[in-house]
Amino acid sequence: MASNEISGGKLRGITKLADSNGRFKMMAIDQRGSMKHALAEALSKTDDTVTYEEIAEVKTSITRVLAPYATAVLTDPIYGYPYSIMEIPRDVSLLLAFEESGYVTEGVGENERASKPIENWSVEKAQRAGADAIKLLIYYNPDASEPACKHQQDFVRYVGEACEKHDLPFLLEIVSYALEGTTKSVDFAKQKPDLTFRGVAEFSKPKYRVDILKLEFPADLKYTDEYRTRSFYAGESAYELSEVRDFCKQLDATSALPWVILSAGVDIEEFIEDVKLATEAGASGFLCGRAIWKDAVPLYPDTDEVVKFLESEATENFKNANIAAENALPWFEHRKFGGKENVGLAKQSPTWYRDY
Repeated sequence: MASNEISGGKLRGITKLADSNGRFKMMAIDQRGSMKHALAEALSKTDDTVTYEEIAEVKTSITRVLAPYATAVLTDPIYGYPYSIMEIPRDVSLLLAFEESGYVTEGVGENERASKPIENWSVEKAQRAGADAIKLLIYYNPDASEPACKHQQDFVRYVGEACEKHDLPFLLEIVSYALEGTTKSVDFAKQKPDLTFRGVAEFSKPKYRVDILKLEFPADLKYTDEYRTRSFYAGESAYELSEVRDFCKQLDATSALPWVILSAGVDIEEFIEDVKLATEAGASGFLCGRAIWKDAVPLYPDTDEVVKFLESEATENFKNANIAAENALPWFEHRKFGGKENVGLAKQSPTWYRDY
């Protein structure tokens, strides 16, 4: 298959995820562990006492109010989909998460992370549920042990092969992590660009059958000198803005696939800057969750206040993110495809359907 060829099912699925101009403005509401923890804090109780219904109720409210501003909504099959499917407008696409929330440490080295699928969940079931695409999140540090890296690589290949079999677009989210110390430090901020580039280089390879990469911003604006007057500045600098721009350009050069930026839970002010810089360098949009709606969760269980925030500040956040993404590169203009007119169907012949 030529590099710009794609199956009809995947082509249609990717087209539906974007707006009419090929830009992705997608919302994530597939959080589970982090959502449970945030609700526990709001309700002044422990994580394990947060109920299924409480999580589902918050997800439903967020989806109902904000989905109309998205080109696609990413949710989970456990808490989100069962309650929220009817809240997603008919012209907004559905992505379903594949991975179990968080990570496991069994079978890998100290401080290493391994991902696993949601129990009794499959790409086939997601397709039957009406998914337009599959999203998989993996934690990846290329300096981890060979078993840890191989586990993540094998998992991605497994999901990629299943998505290809069922003609569903495959969005891969790569999240780096620290083998020593914490990710919330100036030391990790200095490591982040290199870790991001190397992860993208690995999973851009055709053997993984990924269609779109969902990527971290390749730096951390909290540690960028020019943002020292902003509320999100962390008090130390790891790089200058000119370096950050170069990191974004290098990320685009490294990615052999169209890519979107994720929010990683940063505040909306910082995320808007991330989107501007990423799309300036070649990103095709965003897939964002908490940066847009996270401040609604502490208002629970006052559902009226939750909805009030979603209809005001969160809606404004989403609109501002969408405006920032107007400069994004249409996915079909990425060098993998080279323009809408050059996107080819893998089985484009008068008899393609016979073997489809």
